This record gives sequence, C-alpha cells and structure tokens, in this order.
Amino acid sequence: MLTNLRRSLVMAALALVVFGFLYGLAGTGVAQLLFRFQADGSITANGSILVGQDWSSPRWFHGRPDDTGPYAANPKKGIAGGDNPLVANGVPGSSGATNLGPRSKVLVADTRALVSYWHRLGVDPTEDLVTTSGSGYDPDITPLDALVQIPMVARATGIRPAELRRLVASQTHGEQLGFLGSSYVDVLQLNDGLARLEHARLHGGRRG
Repeated sequence: MLTNLRRSLVMAALALVVFGFLYGLAGTGVAQLLFRFQADGSITANGSILVGQDWSSPRWFHGRPDDTGPYAANPKKGIAGGDNPLVANGVPGSSGATNLGPRSKVLVADTRALVSYWHRLGVDPTEDLVTTSGSGYDPDITPLDALVQIPMVARATGIRPAELRRLVASQTHGEQLGFLGSSYVDVLQLNDGLARLEHARLHGGRRG
C-alpha cells in the first residue's frame, strides 16, 4: 500500500512540474520568441489592435458602433457600452452582442439613429457601420467601411481623398492563407497610419 501511495505521489509531483510549470514555460518561451507582439497583447502607443477603440472625432476613421450613439456607455443607467471589455466610464464592461432580433423595434430605432448620426457626419454608411459586432469590441472593419468615411476624414484633416484611399489600401489585410475570411482593416492601425500621414504633412509644410 505504501509503495503504491509513494508511486502516486511521485507521479503527481512529476505531472505538476512537467505540465504545470515546464509546459507553460515552454509555451511562453516559444510565444515570446516567435510571436512576441501578439503574445504581449498587440499593444501600440494608442492601445491594442485586438480591441476596438472609441473613435468619436470626425478626424479619425470609426469602427463598428459598439460604443456609439444608442450603444454608448451610460454610467447613470449602468451601461458600460462596448469597445472596452474591462471598464468604460467607471462601469464594469462585458463582451457580447445586443441580442436584438430582426423584428425588434428597438433595433430598428437604434439603426435609424445611427444612420442619422452618419449622415450628419456626411457619410453614407454601410451595414457594418450601423450594426454592432457580436463581441462588442470588434477592432476591424471592411475596406468599404473605411472608404465611405473618407469624405468625413478629408474635411476634418485637410488630407486629399486620394491620399486617404492609398492609406486605406496600404492598411488592408487580405484573407488568411489567401482564402479564409475576407479582407479587413484594423481601425487602430489605420488611424495610427493617419496620424503618421498628418505628422509627415505638417513636418513637410514647415520644412518647405
């Protein structure tokens, strides 16, 4: 009996060391060696490219309306809004869709409000720009979603539409492995590129 007990304890200790520590350390080491940017959360100076941001100014490209208009955070009502899985305006956040069905009057009203919101900004919105994502903080939009916002961004920044179209094209990611999914644009990366474009434009103007 004692022999069996000793063997069980030794095997349990070995399993704990191998699978509880060595396996985890090996996985972390490989991730840091080959995929450090992704493993560290894909963080840039303005946030993570894996999580949607709240872009409310017309001088930036906007993402899905997960924290815009009727879906925006409202601390008084205890609504955290999207685009932040941890906390938004002091209210604990969460990940999830609105769960409003196609016959929902609330969904129709919210969508109409978002259409009006975009029209006030001079944008003819796509379907994605007036419907929330399933997660509540989608960081990506389609190339078309970005292209329809160019008139708005061009007016706010003074950058020519042709330059903005080239920027969108340069930030467009193709299908994974050439056939999985569809082309997409990460909004944070797109706006980081826009900031660099503005900086270069201003710097060039001073130098000239």
